[in-house]
Amino acid sequence: MSDIILHHFDISPFAEKVRLIFGLKGLSWQSVEIPLVMPKPDLTALTGGYRKTPVMQIGGDIYCDTQRIAMELEQRFPEPTLFPGDSRALSFAFAQWSDAAFFQPGSGLSLGTNAALPADIQTDRREFFSYMDFETLEDQLPHLFSQFCAHLYLLEDMLADGKTYLGGEQAGWLDILGYFPVWMCKGNIAGSDELLAPLPRLNAWADRVAAFGHGQRTELAAADALAIARATASTTSAEIAADAWPKQLREGSAVTVTPTDYGTVPVAGNLLRLTHRDIAITRTDDRAGDVVVHFPRAGYRVEPQ
Repeated sequence: MSDIILHHFDISPFAEKVRLIFGLKGLSWQSVEIPLVMPKPDLTALTGGYRKTPVMQIGGDIYCDTQRIAMELEQRFPEPTLFPGDSRALSFAFAQWSDAAFFQPGSGLSLGTNAALPADIQTDRREFFSYMDFETLEDQLPHLFSQFCAHLYLLEDMLADGKTYLGGEQAGWLDILGYFPVWMCKGNIAGSDELLAPLPRLNAWADRVAAFGHGQRTELAAADALAIARATASTTSAEIAADAWPKQLREGSAVTVTPTDYGTVPVAGNLLRLTHRDIAITRTDDRAGDVVVHFPRAGYRVEPQ
């Protein structure tokens, strides 16, 4: 099996989700540090332009979106499970809350309470976070604080019965999903200590999740990751589900795949997989060679070219 490579940067909240999976599962992985802002030519060679962070690479297979990454890591490394108590479906539904309703006001606070952010990061995030009105961001801060705190208190209430983790006594993906906005809060939101101080159960639980660690990390140059992609054929098999929409698509159809929330940059390729759970396209790049790029089905638009 090829090594796990994570293309990320250390301050990314979504990359922290994947690093915590590595810790929970005790995995070794290779780290490729990517730029905080566009352009990202080495990563684009692998993904075809996917805008979000992180991206996981295993040989010639390129995995986009933390939901798809979690699915793949669970399949390849099933123990310890991310889904104790048969919580797989619940966890992916829970992600729709944590990735949007919880994370988005937190991201606004991260940008709105950090006046010293470099200009290039501010410009990049204005283009990226299409759900955010940067012209009125300062005026929105009281509302954003109210919404982010409401979700913090939801987590406190989820832990009110004294359980160790959100799903019970065994840690899992539910905990990582709930934790990553808290991690962002501690590192990026001015006044985070005041926000978190009244929440003792949340704070104790957050310490337990942080203790998962990040597994065994080694550094890798971007050029070496590209060489691995060129030298390693994808292991992905084709599947086009008969009842998957859009129904006119077939294996090999030229398509674009685009996130439906933000970072809406289409990735073009030829369809290899289209099911109710995942999408995969093949593409060829002069630097990366022949690769297969993977996405979750939920949250992504597939359109014929």
